Amino acid sequence: MEKIASECDELLVLEEGYPFVEAKLKGFPGKGLVVHGRLDGTLRRDGELNPDVVGRALGKNTEQHYHIPEIVEQRPPALCKGCGHRDVYDALNEIVGEYENAKVFADIGCYTLGALPPFRAIDSCIDMGASITMAKGASDAGVHPAVAMIGDSTFTHSGMTGLLDCVNENANVTIIISDNETTAMTGGQDSAATGRIESICKGIGVNPEHIRVVVPLKKNYEEMKKMIKEEVEYKGVSVIIPRRECIQTLTRKNKKKEA
Repeated sequence: MEKIASECDELLVLEEGYPFVEAKLKGFPGKGLVVHGRLDGTLRRDGELNPDVVGRALGKNTEQHYHIPEIVEQRPPALCKGCGHRDVYDALNEIVGEYENAKVFADIGCYTLGALPPFRAIDSCIDMGASITMAKGASDAGVHPAVAMIGDSTFTHSGMTGLLDCVNENANVTIIISDNETTAMTGGQDSAATGRIESICKGIGVNPEHIRVVVPLKKNYEEMKKMIKEEVEYKGVSVIIPRRECIQTLTRKNKKKEA
């Protein structure tokens, strides 16, 4: 930092996330170095860096230098083709669409992409484990149905305590634990939940009659809709477990077998 301060009169700091280096340079003693970045508004405090953001910070006309041609389609992230979460969201959307005040609260994982088109199935997502507690809070406030969407890995990471709270107060919530039998979002690591979700839910105190498992495939679509409808109408804590292996880990396994 001393070298930077000695050789520059003015500096633009481009760093992702919190402006750590920028803050250190602004407080550097001695020479009055002028530092620009997130702290002085040259860059926004939130959001990622991209060519337009950096270009504007450098005083460039981004319309001229970084305009993306119409022929280059903007493609947001999406659930993989063949992903079981897709079938779950299709069925869930059809059922909650029958209710005027239905709310779906999600968690952090691949399934969070259900907030984007074509599903737009999620109303709120904050952090890991919050889906169940948000659904409980909404239910306590009179929202019906209040649905929580959480993945198998996230459930064992930070969802179990929320489920216990729901059981202790017999909250009127429907919790969907979408089980793809892996930690898919971060590369397919083993999930602590694999083969244990039903046992965990029973141990926490969920009525075994309302712990229901389904394979999310098109051929089971009507069964899945019926199951969601029945559990939404149940006055208490219910858990639905759509279980189908992640298409990415399954593909890798099949390739290894072929090799």
